[in-house]
This record gives sequence, C-alpha cells and structure tokens, in this order.
Amino acid sequence: MANSKYEYVKSFEVEDEVMFPNLIIIRIDGRDFSRFSQVHKFEKPNDETALNLMNSCASSVLEEYPDIVFAYGYSDEYSFVFKKTSRFYQRRASKILSLVASFFAAVYVTKWKEFFPRRKLEYAPSFASKAVSCASVDVLQAYLAWRQHDCHISNQYDTCFWMLVKSGRTLSETQEILKDTQKQQRNELLFQQFGINYKMLPVLFRQGSCLFKTKVEETVKHDENGNPVKRLRRRETLVHSENIAGRSFWNEHSSLHKDLGHFAKDIGKIEPDYVKSFQFESRLLPLTWVVVRIDGCHFHRFSEVHEFEKPNDEQALKLMNSCAVAVLEEFQDIAFAYGVSDEYSFVLKNKSELYKRQSSKIISAIVSFFTSTYVMRWGDFFPHKKLKYSPSFDGRAVCYPTSDILLDYLAWRQVDCHINNQYNTCFWMLVKSGKSKTQAQDYLKGTQTREKNELLSQQFGIEYNSLAVIFRMGSSVFRLKTQEGVTEENGEVLGKQVDAEVVVDYSNIIDRCFWQQHPHILSFS
Repeated sequence: MANSKYEYVKSFEVEDEVMFPNLIIIRIDGRDFSRFSQVHKFEKPNDETALNLMNSCASSVLEEYPDIVFAYGYSDEYSFVFKKTSRFYQRRASKILSLVASFFAAVYVTKWKEFFPRRKLEYAPSFASKAVSCASVDVLQAYLAWRQHDCHISNQYDTCFWMLVKSGRTLSETQEILKDTQKQQRNELLFQQFGINYKMLPVLFRQGSCLFKTKVEETVKHDENGNPVKRLRRRETLVHSENIAGRSFWNEHSSLHKDLGHFAKDIGKIEPDYVKSFQFESRLLPLTWVVVRIDGCHFHRFSEVHEFEKPNDEQALKLMNSCAVAVLEEFQDIAFAYGVSDEYSFVLKNKSELYKRQSSKIISAIVSFFTSTYVMRWGDFFPHKKLKYSPSFDGRAVCYPTSDILLDYLAWRQVDCHINNQYNTCFWMLVKSGKSKTQAQDYLKGTQTREKNELLSQQFGIEYNSLAVIFRMGSSVFRLKTQEGVTEENGEVLGKQVDAEVVVDYSNIIDRCFWQQHPHILSFS
C-alpha cells in the first residue's frame, strides 16, 4: 500500500492472532437459512440434496486449504479444524474465518446447478462464521461432542415438528405439543403416531457428516512400457459416525491423531464452561465507525487466468461495484462503501447494532454475501467468459473513533488508488511496448508522480488526468435520496418517509467538499 500522510490510520488495526498451541476451528452457519430453505423449497425436515451440496462444498474447502484436516457438518453448518501446527494466514482469526466463509459461499453458488439442475438459485446465499480456539485436544473433543449432540437433538425435534405439521397441525400447535418434551418422549411420538423408528432414519440426518483426509493410491502416469505408476495422495473422505468424539473413531484414523492429537478417553458430560467458551463472541467498540475492508485473495492469479485487461479491466471493476451495491441493499446499516481494484471498504453507521456488533458475524456475512453475489453476477458482466474457479475474499473490521479519522481512512484508500493506478498504467504500457516485467520495474524504480505523467505523455501519448475516473478515483457507493415525504393517517402525521436508491459515484472523497455536499451519507456535515 502506498505511503501518504494518512498512513497513521493503520494504527487502529488490531491483530487477532490465535496463539500457539491453541487449535483453530472455523465454524460457519447459513445466514437466515430458514428463509433460504423456504424460498428454495427444501424438503422438511431434511433435504438430502441440500445436505449433499453442503458436504460437497466442505470437501472443496478441504481440497483448497491443506491445513484443514477435519470437518464436521449437519443442516446448514460446518466446522473446519486446522492442524495443530498450522500457520495459515499467520493464524489471524478474522482473515481465516472470512476466507473460509467466502470460499464456501462461492462454491455453494457454483455447485448449485449440479445438485439442483431444475431449480433456480433465487438470491445470493451467505454464511456467518467464527473462530473457536481450543487450548488442547481434549477441548477439541468436547467441541465435537457438543456439535454432534446438537445435531441429534435438533434433528429429532425437527423430525417430530414437521411430521406433526404434515399431519395437519398448525405451527403454533406443534410447538406447544413439543414444548419441554424429552428425547424418549419424542422417540415414542414418532413411533406411535407415525410408525417411525428414529434410529432407522438415514445416518446423514441423525449423525451429521465427517470429512478428513486419507492416503489413497492413485495412478499419476504410465511408464514407457505402459504400466501404471502409482503414488499415495491425500484425498477427502466422507464418513458418518455415531460418535465422532469417541476414542474408537478418532484413534483408528492415523491422520487425525497425527495432525491433531489423541483422545485419551471417551467424553461424558460436556463441561458447561467449555460450551460458554465455544459461544463467546468478540464485540466491536460501541459508537465507533466500523469499516469492514475486503480484499480479493490471490487476485493477481485470478485476473491472469480470466484474462482481465491490464492495467484496468472496466468490466471487472463494474462487477465489483455491482456486488457492493447489492451489499448496501442487503445491509441497511452500511452507510458508505469505497472500492478500487479487488478491494472494497464498507462503512457501518457509528450507532449500528448489526449482529450486536459481533465482529466475526459482521465480517463473514458481508464477505460471503459479496462473494456469492460476485459468482452469481459473473455472467452478467462476462457473458462470453467462463468462471474457471471460485474466487474468494478475506476481510477484517476496524473501529475508528471519530468522523475525522474515518474520513482520513477513506482518503488513505483513495490516495492509494491514485498512486497504484498511475504506477500500474506506466508498468503495463512499458510491458506492452516490449519491455519485460523486470525491466519495467527497474525503469520505474524511484520515479515520482510528475515523472510518471511525463513518461505516459511523451512515450505513449497518454494524458493521465484524461483516463477514466473509475480507474483514477475508485468507486464510491452510497444512498441518494430520491423522494422525501410524510406518512399520514386520518390527517395525522405519523412520520417522515425517505426513499433512496443506492448509486455508484466517481468523486474526489479526499476533498471535504464531497462530504459537505452529501451530509446525509454519514449523518454529519
């Protein structure tokens, strides 16, 4: 990132490293999947195809990130366990949890047609994720026992609930019937009223799904005589087990106790303090401006594989802007967004109570929604270009205590846009003129703004200030008032009604005049 007088804003960033020897778990949950499953007409209480889609996405996550060695999931949630020696992303929790949620969401959209070929994906799904730190393998064992116990209880209740509803009961009647019922009573209800032996239901529903890596012999090539040459490769294996926290299951798989450790004994009652620690959520400081900044992961490679125009691909930038607009439309607490290249900063109102200001939920919900929207809208902006693999973004949240510091943050990002775009324009013009990338770097080393402008003008006939503003200024996204009126009933004024649309603008946001012209954006002048 470029140097400027606004660099000081970086001092507000707080590192959230998960320290050794703690094990890292990333747990993701479908965001408002009750509505999502209803809109997409999932079978109740369990939709086997939807669960298989979740399992396929989880398998892709393990394939993408070698440091993830075990995963457990049911319904719309999945927990991913990193090997004990992992240094992935320097063990920064926000980066890891956002990246996993983002990639999972992208794969979910990509694979939708494979599992639901006759069903349209009506809107972008998203996931909330969090990082759970386990101080030892015993704590990990308790976590897994807790999640599988929740799978058992939830599935048994849901099975009873939906069988009663399908038999003609209303939702409220069903809730009343099942209120305070115990496991044995629910089993008897299923068997006596519906002839269902709960233990005979598919293990996918009752036990959830486990994924881990095992060594599999694969043919990698053939020798000169046509004989297969085989090698051991680690591949994802899907299994179902009645007790994933049991010694017998865990210790029979050598890869698990090698990467994570042994379970010394079977677990009995789960310690309540452990569960409290698993549920703990870090909250952002109240009454501060929260900025969630997302960045494309390995987008240099992504742009090369998808043959983006250099130094700027206007369609790619417009796709990013379209996703940012969708984010503002989805999250009303986001007041402003600024984007350049493969990055976007989303500003939450300082009085926002979104997700009770739980940092991990805010970051992951925004990042995963942005990512799934990116995949869904790819064809709108690149109708003749196939999306060759799932993109992903990482994110972090930073609190800024005053509006002045917030504006300095946004100025810092626009200064960075100016400097990087000018450099990249020079760099790629030199490369296109015949220089190697190394030669172009050496040529530009130590050059200042004026020298780069002269290079573009004299060698390539380009006046930098005449380039498209979307490249030079970046993109600002905010709500613009379209209509304002009052709500009345029987002649009595009930309140003010304001209609607004989300717009994309290419302005100089370093100049405070912009904010004076649009005081409503952040509610200060």
